[in-house]
Amino acid sequence: MKSLEEELAKARAAYRNWGRWGEDDVLGTLNFIDDEKRARAASLVRRGRSISLAQRFGEDGPQNGFRGRINPQHYMKDTGSDAWAETQGFPHGFGGCDDHVVMPLQSSTQWDGLGHIFDRKQAWNGRPCTIVDGTGDHVTGIENMASQFVSRGVLLDAGRALGENGELPDGFAITEEHLEQIISLQGPTSAVGRGDIVLLRTGQLGRCRRQGSWGDYAGGAAPGFSFTSLGWLHRTEIAAAATDTWGFEVRPYEFPGHVFSPVHQIAIPNMGLLLGEMFDLEELGEECAADGVYEFLLVAGPLPVTGAVGAPVNPIAVK
Repeated sequence: MKSLEEELAKARAAYRNWGRWGEDDVLGTLNFIDDEKRARAASLVRRGRSISLAQRFGEDGPQNGFRGRINPQHYMKDTGSDAWAETQGFPHGFGGCDDHVVMPLQSSTQWDGLGHIFDRKQAWNGRPCTIVDGTGDHVTGIENMASQFVSRGVLLDAGRALGENGELPDGFAITEEHLEQIISLQGPTSAVGRGDIVLLRTGQLGRCRRQGSWGDYAGGAAPGFSFTSLGWLHRTEIAAAATDTWGFEVRPYEFPGHVFSPVHQIAIPNMGLLLGEMFDLEELGEECAADGVYEFLLVAGPLPVTGAVGAPVNPIAVK
């Protein structure tokens, strides 16, 4: 592989989608999902089996404070004890509970928004990075996507197809050749095409659970998409992709020196591809392996926080 700067320049030229859906576009590759695609996705439901793909949002999560990312802090404003003591001030025996949560929007299962990453000071569709200021993303805030993440989901179980004991080792770079190998092994229900949402299971999350420790899950070494897979991500015209890892792409990176998230740098601001992280794909992986069907209806809308550049999600796969 050439130097990172050379590879970034080549990737920009090859995979940039600026202007593809007009100069005012705020959806990026989600434009590949249309009503017909959603209707076909709904027809995939055979058993009505629904599976949540969200990790829990709790204080025992994987975050370690990198760039201020902490685990969700949940606390109660009113409790049953307050109701028992009759201190809430409500009439005729009424009582209740209220709770609050404080958290970074990307502390657990989440989508990266289009304003999350810039490339050479440019955001999605060639806009200046200054569209995001101290009050949020004023153009491509994730609230624009609240109803868009409904489509055919496809699980590519790299852990089972390529690894040992259903897991890939940290640092395993998943290339285009690997992706095609997985599809071939899994069969026709895992063929990937326009408007699909691809979920890539590496098995890293399952390994953390089995070992009983998060270790370096947040920001450490991990299996993930190779920089060389960008051509596949672009050519297949998928709407979005997500993994069961903290950072989506392989870590350590495939380039020497001071490097940070080069796949993100091309995929989000240049390609307009929506990326998801920390999806829990363990139960879904077991279900798909058991019935041999790797496609399903996926409903995965982000919490529509106004101006957010990323947001939590409780993705539901329905088989």
